[in-house]
Amino acid sequence: MGDGEQAAEQAARPLYHRVLLKLSGDAFAPADTGYGISTQATALLAQELSDVMDLGVQTAIDVGGGNIFRGRQAPGMDRARADYMGMLATVMNALALQDALEKIDVPTRVQTAIHMAQIAEPYIPLRAIRHLEKGRIVIFAAGIGAPFCSTDTTAAQRALEIGAQAILKGTKVDGVYTADPHLDPSATRYESIEYLDVLREGYQVMDATAISLCMENKLPIIVFDFRQEGNIRRAVSGEPIGTLVHGGVR
Repeated sequence: MGDGEQAAEQAARPLYHRVLLKLSGDAFAPADTGYGISTQATALLAQELSDVMDLGVQTAIDVGGGNIFRGRQAPGMDRARADYMGMLATVMNALALQDALEKIDVPTRVQTAIHMAQIAEPYIPLRAIRHLEKGRIVIFAAGIGAPFCSTDTTAAQRALEIGAQAILKGTKVDGVYTADPHLDPSATRYESIEYLDVLREGYQVMDATAISLCMENKLPIIVFDFRQEGNIRRAVSGEPIGTLVHGGVR
């Protein structure tokens, strides 16, 4: 094999062998309303994930449920009970995504932090890792199984437990900005930013607990626009998209 062929082969290899993709409920919702589950949105997402699997990247997904129910935004309701309802909403999104993936022959397993054996496996880290090694996508639902914990924190913990090399944080904007780009046209995007700066400036990347977990364990976070076709594949391939959140030594 010549030098040119070797370079081309190396360029085609993904940068990450195992990743966790964090998706909010927005990823599943119709674009016009932001609520409910869109079969079109889940089908497009499934195709994007299938393309990533073709690269040989082991992919786990942590899903939110804000397109169905947000526990923090339930006025007058007991917070713990509202959070449990939000966890159930994440299970609905997970099942919708599993259905879309299996329709295009991508083997998928859903694992939940709340026991519901008729529709999903219980969350067991070693079993999740085994599924990933066998070429299956694993979708984590029901958060961490306890109230007062966000799906951001769940994503960080699950990523660490399964040995993911990075968290891919899919959002509706193409990275971390100095201000809300929808409100401030002068806002600029960071190509990279350190964990401490995210915490110090209060940027809404992930919640403080999740950022702290990633910082302590040197787990990079890539914040990118999941709606742009091919971006998930670009992220796992190491292309410079979105914003890289890291510890300062790269």
